[in-house]
Amino acid sequence: MSRISKLDRSEVTPDMAALYDKIFAQRGNVPNMFRTMAHRPEIFSTMMAHFAAVLNTGTVSTKLKELIIVRTSQLNVTPYCLASHTILARNLGWSDDQLSNLSTWQTREDFTPAEKAALRLAETVTLDANSLSDEQFAELQSFFSDGEIVELLCSIGLFNYFNRFNNALRMEPTKPGEGGCETPGADPNSAPVLAETIASC
Repeated sequence: MSRISKLDRSEVTPDMAALYDKIFAQRGNVPNMFRTMAHRPEIFSTMMAHFAAVLNTGTVSTKLKELIIVRTSQLNVTPYCLASHTILARNLGWSDDQLSNLSTWQTREDFTPAEKAALRLAETVTLDANSLSDEQFAELQSFFSDGEIVELLCSIGLFNYFNRFNNALRMEPTKPGEGGCETPGADPNSAPVLAETIASC
């Protein structure tokens, strides 16, 4: 059981209720993490905007971002984030075998050198960011522009934040229909996989 309460739609301000409705319409629930952050609306609303910017803008593919999010969440042992982002990564084209055995990425032949550099970055930053060497950074720069490195680091950093938040609170995976007042036409079983990745955590 999660350690602190999750706010239902009836318990939040009208502005927050509108945000709940948007999320619910996209995915058929309002994630438990979001409903917990709603205890502090300013944190919740700005987190949502940052989440959308990190996942949905830039030139690094969402597919690659989701891959390093899964690896980050595996390293941090965060079932809550893995429950949704493994599905997202699979729907974007990564195989079950790749995701289930992601710890063996270095010896696999079905990841490109650029993908391996991104995975290496996720592991280094998650385990000890200070150990990121000049040699590793040079390798990264051979595949990605400065702006793309910012995107990768923000994706990794954001999910280290989310992982720790959810682990500390023992957050439970969200069930279909939870957290919202169903809006006309919203179908929990047909919410778009990536209408906006904002609705995925």
